[in-house]
Amino acid sequence: MTLSHSQVGFVGIGAMGTPMAGNLARAGYKLVVFDLDTARSAALAGTPGITVAKSLTELGAAANILITMLPDGKAVRAALCGEDDGFRDCLLERAPKNALVIDMSSSSPLGTRELGVLLEQRGHPFIDAPVSNGVKGAVAATLSIMVGGDKTIFERVKPMLEKMGSQIYYAGPLGAGHAVKALNNYVSAAGLIAACEAMHAGQAFGLDPNVVVDIINTSSGMNNTTKNKCRQYMLSGAFNAGFSTGLMAKDVRTALEIAEAMHTSTTFAKPTADVWNAMEQKLGFTSDHTEMHKFLLKSNT
Repeated sequence: MTLSHSQVGFVGIGAMGTPMAGNLARAGYKLVVFDLDTARSAALAGTPGITVAKSLTELGAAANILITMLPDGKAVRAALCGEDDGFRDCLLERAPKNALVIDMSSSSPLGTRELGVLLEQRGHPFIDAPVSNGVKGAVAATLSIMVGGDKTIFERVKPMLEKMGSQIYYAGPLGAGHAVKALNNYVSAAGLIAACEAMHAGQAFGLDPNVVVDIINTSSGMNNTTKNKCRQYMLSGAFNAGFSTGLMAKDVRTALEIAEAMHTSTTFAKPTADVWNAMEQKLGFTSDHTEMHKFLLKSNT
């Protein structure tokens, strides 16, 4: 398949990016994809509607919409502008004029606004559109997608975003999507710690943790962890929910950064970040975030 300017460029073919790109292709979009892990890109090579680029520069030159799905804002900026904002194999080296950039990564909203100034100077419109609901949501195209940036651009790309998610929100100006994503994950991360501690305390009291979870899920304490993670990934011993400790810790730190920058309360955010940072240091970046269950158990023994 010949690369053309009618294609959507997708950078970051990981656990989330692979099904997201696949859903776009099945919806009829022509994609050109790239990942530093060439095996990931190669796995999509035979998918109808998808072409694999050999470099970021090649991908940038081939698409008028550039989607990034990368670990953090630093990686996004490097992919777009090259290391130290220099032109060395990056998306914008030969990108067509006015190519739209959509960052669907979990980036810092403050960094996103800084990057927006740079992209505006280079003539590239830019919106942030991070996602929630995990790998299952990416596979089923039921992601929640929260968008920050020009509302006119949002309306233009909304039909495309709807091929990847079922709940599409306009959050506000540039950076708003990344801000609310981080704040959402902070609430989720705090709830996960609370759920683990409740199971541990209940078990120590003589309760079956499965019963604890069942009762919480029909009561006021129900949250995303008790409903979708405790039995499935923690009590089962699977610990393979598909979202890393490092990424959760990063999102909690970002939420704390927002609160500190806005001079709002961090009474609970600071200790929550401390727990996730400690887990990341102990179990490693790539450990599954549901391993908080056993991390807290070992911390108290």
